[in-house]
Amino acid sequence: MAVAKVTPPARLLEVGCGPGKATLPLARMGFPITAVELGVAPAAEARRRLAEFSGVSVVTSAFEDWEPPAGARFDLVYLVYAATAWKWVDPEVKYAKAAELLAPGGHVAVWNAEHAFPAGFDPFFGEIREVLEEIGGGGPWPPPEDVPDPVAAEFEASARFTVVAPRRYVWALRYTADEYIALLKTFSGHLAMEPARNERLFREVRRLLAARPDGRLTRHWSVVLTIGRRL
Repeated sequence: MAVAKVTPPARLLEVGCGPGKATLPLARMGFPITAVELGVAPAAEARRRLAEFSGVSVVTSAFEDWEPPAGARFDLVYLVYAATAWKWVDPEVKYAKAAELLAPGGHVAVWNAEHAFPAGFDPFFGEIREVLEEIGGGGPWPPPEDVPDPVAAEFEASARFTVVAPRRYVWALRYTADEYIALLKTFSGHLAMEPARNERLFREVRRLLAARPDGRLTRHWSVVLTIGRRL
């Protein structure tokens, strides 16, 4: 928000809000928000979570198919793609439509969250690598600083935006075996994987963590935030 110089009552558009977890803090700040979510169940959860905010509306639709109200313009289009939303929007549509919806000088903010492997990452992942490779998920594992910004080139190629603020953030979270397995079950790769392969991995997670005094692993996350200004 500081980079885009956006404060309430600037109007925000979110693409792929999921259950509304990232929408909530912005709603609490007083922003009027239109959130577009393809999934019926996540959209319903977002409506429940955001029901107290009269300036927030959740639309169940693909971004490509959504028809905004006539004359609608937004100060910031913020797009949470992580493993789903922005990544899957039609490349012929997403930047053109975002530019059409933005007020002059408006911004698009895109960010993702990926597994990171900084220096000194948890040796658990080295110990389980053989099983990961066996089921088709063994790497490569470059350090965060070697992972390119996944969308900066798209911004520039669109000829509609210029990148003004690429930033990277890395942090660590601790997980028990049950917590980590529950996390893995939310990832598209594991949702599509044969159950037997998943179970092979989950057994190994439990075995390795059972040998640790605290029964926990540390997983690092890396987020690349890219902000583009409409030309």
